[in-house]
Formats: sequence, C-alpha cells, structure tokens
Amino acid sequence: MTPDLTILALALLLQGVQFVLMAVPANLELGIGKTASARDPERMGGKTMLEQLSTKTARLARAMNNHFEALILFAPAVLIVELSGQNTKFTAACATAYLIARVAYIPAYYFGLSPWRSYIWFVGFGATIAMIVSTLI
Repeated sequence: MTPDLTILALALLLQGVQFVLMAVPANLELGIGKTASARDPERMGGKTMLEQLSTKTARLARAMNNHFEALILFAPAVLIVELSGQNTKFTAACATAYLIARVAYIPAYYFGLSPWRSYIWFVGFGATIAMIVSTLI
C-alpha cells in the first residue's frame, strides 16, 4: 500500500477514535435514552443534542463533525493521486501533514486553543488542496 493510502486508512481510523471520544461522555451526560433515540425535538427537551452536552463534550462532537467534512476532500484527493499514479514524496508529505493536523486539531478544539485551532485546521486543508493541485501540474 502506498503512503498516501496508508495515511487515508489511518485518517479513517482516527474518525472512529473521535467518535468514541465523543460518544462515551455524551452517553454519560445525556443517557442512552436520548443518544439512541431519533433525537426528535420533543425527545430532546426542545434542544439539539449539542446544546445539551457539556462544553468540552460538545467541542469533541464539533471536532468529530469537522473531520467528517475534512475527509470529504481528503479521501478524493488521495484517490486522485492513486488513480492517476502520481504518488510522490510530496503527496506523501501532504497526506502526513493532513493526518498530523487532524490529530492536533482534537486537543486544540477540546481546550479551546484559539486561534491555534484554526491554524491547525488550515494546515490540513492546505495539505489536501496541495495534493490535488500537484496532480494537475
């Protein structure tokens, strides 16, 4: 497996880790009755799930959702690199930068490290865009 695909696999596993990091405290805070429900407003007491979570658990949920959004760009970027046969040290470095940024993003968001969280996010985003651009030039 190429380094780019390995990093993609690790990024997908990171998403699973993020889910557990968020789901365990969310279930403890809200109870299984709410978290396993359809989350209809009347079931949730008129508030969204995020509004009912503690600040830090809600941050973990938002960080997890943000990674889902980032994967929407990163996964196709890796596939473009792979399918076009343009794997290079540069694309591997970009993929590695993406993964490191996504790992760093979790504690940065959890602890409210502003503006660092945004800078970390931009490293991952920039690395993804650089991978795509590298296949076009």
